[in-house]
Amino acid sequence: MTLSVFAAFWAVSFLFVITPGADWAYAISAGLFGRVVMPAVAGLLIGHLVATLVVAAGVGGLVASNPVALSVLTVGGAAYLFWLGVSMLLHPSVPRAGQAQQSGSWARWTFKGVCVSGLNPKVFLLFLALLPQFTDPTASWPVPMQIIALGLLHAFSCGVVYLLVGFGSRVVLQARPVAAQVVSRLSGAIMIIIAVLLLIEQILR
Repeated sequence: MTLSVFAAFWAVSFLFVITPGADWAYAISAGLFGRVVMPAVAGLLIGHLVATLVVAAGVGGLVASNPVALSVLTVGGAAYLFWLGVSMLLHPSVPRAGQAQQSGSWARWTFKGVCVSGLNPKVFLLFLALLPQFTDPTASWPVPMQIIALGLLHAFSCGVVYLLVGFGSRVVLQARPVAAQVVSRLSGAIMIIIAVLLLIEQILR
């Protein structure tokens, strides 16, 4: 693979990364707690890497061509996002300056992050459609290795942006409890909207 291919993929990938969605909403919710931003973002990245490995292994094509498997993934991911969104609406996070909140274990936030990105069928289908387009069957690297390399580049961009979003939300909203509550509820609403759209799309298939 050439440097120009990596640069072209990074440009396309970065546009998706900076588009707010469920991952952004989750990073913001972690940022309102402060100390769990790192494990939350780590979970999101693990979910993206799992999707990359699934595509690289060739399983992605099989799942995408199997309506039942794709439906199960979509419904499961939508249900989880809906539950997480409702929880954020009912129990919005409100950071307080100089105080550490009871935010749960790092393992819990990491696992939730894996579920947010790993169970999102849009991430999986995006990788399935995008990653192979930037591979070269005639290159010295095997195609699966090329896909993994591109997935790692995407994960790096995600990590940088999500950390900025998470810690940035903490800095901006720490001394603004009312604004923090509104943003937390807005993040929950975004997750619910994404979940509903996924389910509607599934029903209309």
